[in-house]
Amino acid sequence: MRGMTHPSQRRGLARNTSNYGDRDFALYLRRSFAKSMGYSEAMLDRPVVGIVDTGSAYNNCHRTVPELIEAVKRGVLGAGGLPMPFPTVSLSEPSLHPCSMHYRNLAALDTEAMLTAQPMDAVVLVGGCDKTVPAQLMAAVSADIPAIQLVTGPMLAAPFQGERLSACTDCRRYWALYRAGKVTEERINQIEGRLATTAGTCGVMGTASTMACLAEALGMMPGGTASIPAVHADRLRAAEEVGMLAMRLTEAPIRPSEVITAASVENALRVLLALGGSTNALIHLTAIAGRRGVAIDLHKLNALSDSTPVLVDLKPTGEGYMEDFHAAGGMPALLWELRDLLYHDVIDITGASLRHRLAEPAFVDRRYIRLRNDPVSPVGGLVALFGSLAPRGAILKRSAATPALFETEARAMVFDGLEDLAERIDDPALDVTAEDILVLKNAGPLTPAGMPEAGYLPIPSKLARAGVKDMVRMSDCRMSGTAFGTIVLHITPEAAAGGPLALVESGDRIRLSVGERSLDLLVAPEVLERRRAAWHAPAKPARGWDRIVADQVLQADEGCDLAVLRAGG
Repeated sequence: MRGMTHPSQRRGLARNTSNYGDRDFALYLRRSFAKSMGYSEAMLDRPVVGIVDTGSAYNNCHRTVPELIEAVKRGVLGAGGLPMPFPTVSLSEPSLHPCSMHYRNLAALDTEAMLTAQPMDAVVLVGGCDKTVPAQLMAAVSADIPAIQLVTGPMLAAPFQGERLSACTDCRRYWALYRAGKVTEERINQIEGRLATTAGTCGVMGTASTMACLAEALGMMPGGTASIPAVHADRLRAAEEVGMLAMRLTEAPIRPSEVITAASVENALRVLLALGGSTNALIHLTAIAGRRGVAIDLHKLNALSDSTPVLVDLKPTGEGYMEDFHAAGGMPALLWELRDLLYHDVIDITGASLRHRLAEPAFVDRRYIRLRNDPVSPVGGLVALFGSLAPRGAILKRSAATPALFETEARAMVFDGLEDLAERIDDPALDVTAEDILVLKNAGPLTPAGMPEAGYLPIPSKLARAGVKDMVRMSDCRMSGTAFGTIVLHITPEAAAGGPLALVESGDRIRLSVGERSLDLLVAPEVLERRRAAWHAPAKPARGWDRIVADQVLQADEGCDLAVLRAGG
């Protein structure tokens, strides 16, 4: 019978048979049920390529997933394989409560379980909206079966009354103007229908686009495919190519553990810094690397940042959109510009080394991908801060911040959670000035808020209406990769874990120094001791996913993964 082989040598449908105590019967039953779906004998004998389907009516960014899956299937079938799409959790940032980050690890767990439980010789991971891609890469590393990432791609910017608009930097810009009384309600409602006019992820260098670029930098997707717009025919051709490549992996397996290494992770950090990419990407990359036992040292991040220029000029830190980056040369052009800063011996999912893949592009649009001697910034987009307020670190996106605020000592205006923020931020009687530091606590990964993208605290309306466009803001949560401002994020340990942030009160003095990479709470030790004695850890949820998170989630410097899922558990 077909099943009479050692389990380690089984391929296709013979892999991972159900446990009835009789492997040959399990395969016989599996094939019998598969035939009920109309598969021929010859088709069932082929190698199997799984295709992760994250299409969902709740996920606008994944509207094109069905046609991408059809294109992948073409590639697999044309190369002699059996494509098997299967659903997993789909994560859409605006559609999830409390936030999509709260479910990233659930999606990773779901995906890993299906990769290891179902029969497949290789898998294509179809994702887009920003937490989906890191969840899939985390799962692929842990399952360690041959895998290729395929992203949905960014939306196109839409011309509108003399400017171009695309989610979500432009939506934040217009919303800030609306809060400041400079845009009418009629206008903001009109803009609402012009911000996202095609399928795809946010059209700026937000988290989704940053993670797509990092997946390519890591070697987990074919070169040049990270930035193809979602609605471009090349996106479908890339999907077909991925299907064919996945079939090659069934013959000559290359596993994620061979691709994602300490060297490729450092290359990805360089790329993150050169992109002026999302702060969220640092958490996600840390989680992906943590599945391989590779640690990301935030002190090392600072050293890399000081020697890596920002070369990509896109919103939210510049003027271009992802379609401009793609037309300018995309990731192959950026990697060429960074070539002397990268490890060249790392391989991608084809087995080719970066040294082999690097090639001088025939054309680069220097408006969007700068030369090394003409950077957007001579130093990287992100820096880590340490001090008495952030013993294990905090992150600042300096490429999106106001340099005049880099050295600040000021009074804190503290909000104790998201409800407090919502209730008081626009109170005309709020005791706040433009020179103060807005502080949000109890919004980290251990809280019911789930570490949302709330770090982009709104400017109090009375200050916004007076013309204030930026002020120092800090929290233990995240901000969208599409956001901008002088914002300190991921303060670790978070307040709910008993970090120093839990003890901050309005009126305290805080010192921020980007130059010294420091963040300090200027309160006498004996005062903090009294506050510490009165502090109590928040109660844990009673059950379900929320309780699992509360028991297992790690802090930002460890990628906010579940402890049991990291390398070594």
